[in-house]
Amino acid sequence: MFRPMRRGKQALPEAWCKDALRAASNGVLAVCGDDGYPYAVPLSFVFDGKDKLYFHCATAGHKLDAIRSVPKASFCVTVQDAVHPAEFTTYYKSVIAFGKARVLQNWESEKNALILLSEKYGMFDRDAIFSEIERFGESVCIVEFTIEHLTGKQARELITE
Repeated sequence: MFRPMRRGKQALPEAWCKDALRAASNGVLAVCGDDGYPYAVPLSFVFDGKDKLYFHCATAGHKLDAIRSVPKASFCVTVQDAVHPAEFTTYYKSVIAFGKARVLQNWESEKNALILLSEKYGMFDRDAIFSEIERFGESVCIVEFTIEHLTGKQARELITE
């Protein structure tokens, strides 16, 4: 169902990819937008460590319309990006997740995702987290992205054998 990476020697192990998803502060979600045009939007996110990513957003907009229309999506993070002009190249490491996105409809699931997001970005005071969730909960939407396929790739210059 998913294509094998053309340059397989540059592939990064799945465990490395998952660590990268845990560590990255943002990524780009790509969905099928209006009239079949791709719609890619940078987002903050959290990875549950298994097979789910969570994003928070407003309760209406292009991204949500696209997800409701076609749930298939991809999400990309760039972990390393060092330009080496003298070599006419970039030393990079990146991860792409392919899967399906859906808008959560269960308040407990939404709240749990908001707690994970808060903790990822440095807020560990549970009282403050719950206060913020209570204050903005109804105006926030949570998208759950289930990873079906995960790949990572690095510049050939970074390969150590």
